Amino acid sequence: MEPQQSIIQNTHDDQSTIPPKKEHFLKEIIKFTLIALAVVIPIRTYVAQPFIVNGFSMYPTFSSGEYLIVDELTYNFKKPERQDVIVLRYPLSPKTYFIKRIIGLPEETLIVKDGQITIINKENPEGITINDSYVVPSHRKKDNFKITLGPKEYFVMGDNRTESSDSRVWGSLEEKYIVGRPIIRLTPLSKISFFPGK
Repeated sequence: MEPQQSIIQNTHDDQSTIPPKKEHFLKEIIKFTLIALAVVIPIRTYVAQPFIVNGFSMYPTFSSGEYLIVDELTYNFKKPERQDVIVLRYPLSPKTYFIKRIIGLPEETLIVKDGQITIINKENPEGITINDSYVVPSHRKKDNFKITLGPKEYFVMGDNRTESSDSRVWGSLEEKYIVGRPIIRLTPLSKISFFPGK
């Protein structure tokens, strides 16, 4: 196979040159960066973004320092469900993000007696008791209250009931404050998982 030739035309009237390799490399880097930004920014804004857990309100389901990828798209097409773990904007300071678990759904009544949660809704007018076996005994709290949710309100709680600031403290959560749900736990490596908290 003959070696390939690069031809440069060189006349007094017309001079054509090949850009130096360094300049060509720089153009490729800029082009790649622009394409990457065009893909990454919309994904980060509308589809998924990373969050780091800070605190122990969801322990042992989530520990402080865990790195999560949060799906921000799904709840545009389906409603959040009971027991979903969600990332939300704290209603009293929307620039702050919390991670909690959905306990009550819109238009339900929650009756909590000694920490045991009973849900009353159209399907269960006599009430059903919530299975919260993910709450370890030392993290339980003997709360007593009753609340009825509005048509776009949710009741959220941390799995570590003794350490969590949640709907028991600041009230029901309006749907507009829900950011999304964790779909991947990336760290620690020993706990990598999809849909953590299920």
